[in-house]
This record gives sequence, structure tokens and C-alpha cells, in this order.
Amino acid sequence: MIYWILKLIFRLKGWKVDTNFDKRAERSVLIAIGHTSNWDFLYALVGWKMLKLNARFTIKKELDKFLLGPWLESLGALWIDRSPKKEGEKRLSMVEVMANILLERPDEKISMLVTVEGSRSLQPQWKTGFYHVAKLANVPIALGYIDYENKRVGVPEVLIPSDDMDADMRKIVEFYSKWSKPKFPEKFALDERYRT
Repeated sequence: MIYWILKLIFRLKGWKVDTNFDKRAERSVLIAIGHTSNWDFLYALVGWKMLKLNARFTIKKELDKFLLGPWLESLGALWIDRSPKKEGEKRLSMVEVMANILLERPDEKISMLVTVEGSRSLQPQWKTGFYHVAKLANVPIALGYIDYENKRVGVPEVLIPSDDMDADMRKIVEFYSKWSKPKFPEKFALDERYRT
């Protein structure tokens, strides 16, 4: 029900989906860069679901409450519990937990949505956990975009992580230098470490 309401808002606001997308995104770590507004996540999520991508996102299990839990689950929430399963075990990192979700479901098409900026404020350096999740889970990184200028959402390319993270990150930054058109450009920055 929530998805259909959001889809209606998406269409009423004049948004469209770029249907020319790479099918390898169906099982991937899915990123979209240019996260400057609360609406980014919802537009992207609706657009990717319209592309038939099983876009999922991780969230703390503590938020799985009476009304909020089912609502978030209907949008694609995957509940995360990082606490040790046995006494004496170490607490898993977020990267390990996310990679394990993909590894434990080898035949399931999951596009694991990650916001690499980690915040809607200006971030000159991105969080690179998404890259390590993709490497550990042996899945591609799907390069999704949200284009406010043309009101369009898409996933036109994927990147297969190599053994050269620096080179791969430069390719990702180059992609978003052309594709990312956020709602508030003053809050957006390409990762300064990988700009050419």
C-alpha cells in the first residue's frame, strides 16, 4: 500500500524511470550519490522498484516496532543485528553483516541499497564500506542516479570491483561527475580523494 502511494507521488511530481539499465544490477550493492534531501531515498526506491529491482536497505532491528516496523519492511527494510550470537564472539562490522546477507541468499536477486555519503550534509569524503561489501559478497556495484534537473532515476551501469580500489573509485567518481544532479547541489561533493 505504501509503495503504491509513493509511486503515485512519484508520477504526480513528474518523475520518470530510465528503463535502459544493466541487468547485473539485479544482484548488487546499489549506490546512488547526491543524497541531499529526504526525498532522494523515496524517489530512488520507487524508481528502482519500477525497474523490478528488489531494492533493499539495512536498518537496526531496534526500529522494528509496532507500526514503524511493518511500514519499513514494506519499503524493503532488512533488519540488522550486529550483536554477537555467542558469548565471547566479536561484534560483526556493518560491512560483514551486509556481505553476509548477500552470501546467505546466493540465489536471491537483492539490490543492497547503500547511501555512500552517510548524511544529507556536505561530505567531501564518502564512506567506502559499500565497496568492501561488494568485494566480500562477490557482487557488482550498481551505479544508480537521481537526476533532479530532468526528474529521472536510473541504474545505467555496474562496476565489477577489481583488486585496485583506487582505480575503481576513480571510475565511480567520474561516473557521478556526469550523472549526479542533486536537489541541493551546494550540499553535494564528489569524493576529493578520487577526483582526477
